[in-house]
Amino acid sequence: MKPSVKEYKRIVVKIGSSLFYAPDNSLDFSAFNEVAGQIARLVKAEGKEIVVVSSGAIALGMPLLGLKERPRELHDLQAAAAIGQNEVINAYRSVFRQIGCHGAQVLLTWDDFNDRKRYLNAKNTLLALLRYATIPIINENDTVSTDEIKFGDNDQLSARVAGLISADILIILSDVDGLLDGNKALIRMVDKITPVIKALACPTRKKTCVGGMITKIEAAKIAVDSGIPCIIANGHKKDIILSVINEPDKHGTMFIPKKGLAARERWIAFGTKPKGKIIVDEGAKEALLNNKSLLSVGVTGVAGNFERGAIVALVTPSNLHIEFARGKVEISSKQLERIKGQRFGKEVMHCDNIVILI
Repeated sequence: MKPSVKEYKRIVVKIGSSLFYAPDNSLDFSAFNEVAGQIARLVKAEGKEIVVVSSGAIALGMPLLGLKERPRELHDLQAAAAIGQNEVINAYRSVFRQIGCHGAQVLLTWDDFNDRKRYLNAKNTLLALLRYATIPIINENDTVSTDEIKFGDNDQLSARVAGLISADILIILSDVDGLLDGNKALIRMVDKITPVIKALACPTRKKTCVGGMITKIEAAKIAVDSGIPCIIANGHKKDIILSVINEPDKHGTMFIPKKGLAARERWIAFGTKPKGKIIVDEGAKEALLNNKSLLSVGVTGVAGNFERGAIVALVTPSNLHIEFARGKVEISSKQLERIKGQRFGKEVMHCDNIVILI
C-alpha cells in the first residue's frame, strides 16, 4: 500500500547531471531552474523539509577546464570537481534567493558514514538545517575522496542520506521517465526488486556523467529496504516534484518499501562499508534468518582483516559475492580464523547486531 500524501513531509531529492544539459549536450539551466524553484517553493510555502543530493560538480567543471569528455585520471576529475562545485552552489543560490530560501553546502565522504559518531553528527547537522527551513545541498566530496570519484554514484548517496534522516520519500530525478520494460513501456510500480527488474536497467552512454538506470535501481533497493518509498522520474517535466508528491503512483516508477528498519539497523545495513566477509554454512544461514546469533561452529571462512566492533558482510560458499546479511562482530578476524568451525563460548555476532538483506 502506498504511503498517504500527508506523510511526505521530509523529502530527499536527487538531481542528476543531466538536468544541467539540453538534449544536444550543451549547458542549459532551464530544467534545473524549474526543479530548484519547485523545491524552494515547497519549503517556503508548504513547510516541507527537503534535502537535495546534487550531481553536477564534475559536469559543470569540465567546460571551464576545456574538457569535452569526463576525464579518466583522478587528478583531472578532482580538478573538475573543485572548480565545478562553485558553479553548482551558485546555481542553487541564484534560484533559492529569488524565493527567499537559503541553501547550505554539505560535502560527505564514506568516512562520514563508516564512523558511527560522524554518521550521527552528520544526521544532527542536517536535521538542524531543516529546522531552520534551510535546504541542504549534498554532494560527494569529490575533490578529496578517491572512493567517491571511483564510483561516482550520487544515486546511492541519496538513498543513504534518505536513510540517515529517516526521509518519507526519495525522489530521483534524471532525463528519463522511469524504468522501462522489454517493450519500452513505462513500469509504474515495482513491489520487489528482482534480478529481472535489474536486467531491465542499462548503463548510461552520456559523456558528462557515470552510472545510469542500474545505479538508480540499486539506490531504490537501499531506500525500500530501509522502509522508504523511492520514485525515479523525469526532471525535465514541468512541476514533476509537485506531481510526484500529490500522485506518486502516476508519475515515474515507484518502488514500494518494505517494513522499515530502525535507525541503527539502517546504519549497519547501508550506512557503512563492510570491513570484510564471514563465510557461513547453510545451517548457520538458516539460523540467522530465524533471528539467531552467529556462532563460530557455523563459520567456514574469513575474508579481510577486521577488529572487534567492525561491520562485516555475511555470505555462503555458494554465493561469495552476494551478501545475505551484515552485522557487528564481537571478535577480530585473526581470532575468528583460529576458532572457525569449532564450538566457542562467545558469539561471533549477536542477533541484535545482525541485519538480514534478502
